[in-house]
Amino acid sequence: MTEPVSSIRYLGPAYEASLARIGVHSADQLRALGADAAYSKLLALGDRPHFIAYYVLVMALQGRPWNDCKGAEKDALRVTFDKIKAQNAGNDTSALEQTLDQIGTGLRR
Repeated sequence: MTEPVSSIRYLGPAYEASLARIGVHSADQLRALGADAAYSKLLALGDRPHFIAYYVLVMALQGRPWNDCKGAEKDALRVTFDKIKAQNAGNDTSALEQTLDQIGTGLRR
């Protein structure tokens, strides 16, 4: 039997729903994919980058509470987060903006 993403301590239904959008439906799938790849896929799908959301995922996969991330470890995660964010820089539009773009009334740049 596969366990849902929300069976990972510190990840709740909202994170589970987000991950389902990228095809991750179980805790084992998430563990196999890893935090960096999963977060990158979320950004590629249009989620807005948020550092805390990223390091919550990293900490949860380590079985640690989000507020356990401090100091040099947090600084190192920020560097990784910034790299993931830069790789997905063109994908940070909201779902509303994506829909407006599809019907031809999206952002004017």
